[in-house]
Amino acid sequence: MADLSGKVALVTGGTSGIGRGAVERLAQDGAKVLFTGSNEEAAKAVTDATGAAFIKSRVESPEDWQRVEQHLRSEYGRLDIVFANAGIEAGDSSVESITIEGWDRIIAVNLTGVMLTAQTAVKIMRDNPGGPTGSIIINSSMSAHKAMGNFVAYSTTKSAVIALGKSIAMHCANEGLQVRCNSVLPGVVETSMIRNIIDRSPDPALARSMYEGMAPMKRMAKVEEVAALVAFLASDEAAFISGTEYLIDGASTAGMMGV
Repeated sequence: MADLSGKVALVTGGTSGIGRGAVERLAQDGAKVLFTGSNEEAAKAVTDATGAAFIKSRVESPEDWQRVEQHLRSEYGRLDIVFANAGIEAGDSSVESITIEGWDRIIAVNLTGVMLTAQTAVKIMRDNPGGPTGSIIINSSMSAHKAMGNFVAYSTTKSAVIALGKSIAMHCANEGLQVRCNSVLPGVVETSMIRNIIDRSPDPALARSMYEGMAPMKRMAKVEEVAALVAFLASDEAAFISGTEYLIDGASTAGMMGV
């Protein structure tokens, strides 16, 4: 476990999947956690289970970020950890068939939303008592390196946020801030959404084997494993790690599996 006692954490898209796992892990490790999302019913289940606080907001909305910033300043007085996790795939397709509406929506959430998350985070972290410190973690994907032809917008945004994270890291270092920024790149993760897809398929055993076969390690990642990496990067043990990317994909992007 990481020692996050006394730290304040913000997780976007914290109502399900990797986001929920991060809320649970950060709270378990001692952080005071605020998370965002749009599903209030799902959010209540997370708050009941973890004691974390919830604020309904959209990551692509500058107006909502003003509310989140005000809430963080008034309720906590600092911000130490941000996990920019919120992202969508709905409306994606190939370069030939995606609509401009689908493209704009995914870009807004997956890229602009991450930029606004980090922009707000750095602004608050500058004013932290004891000096400008903090850790920003961006949830990218192995799709940043292994793009999918039928998910052109998702693949593009997941690659773009890695460059965004490096730019943020460089800016903070050049400004003399002890604010770090790194990206995590999960492979296929066994979230409740993936399990539901498997269970609803005509042949659940075959569907599971297909998902598990995507990684040379022959399994999917656990949500808890991704959350553990987030907790490490959030901790003081990672105090000199900034501007880099961490693949957590069971060697999926390391090379070719062969025949």
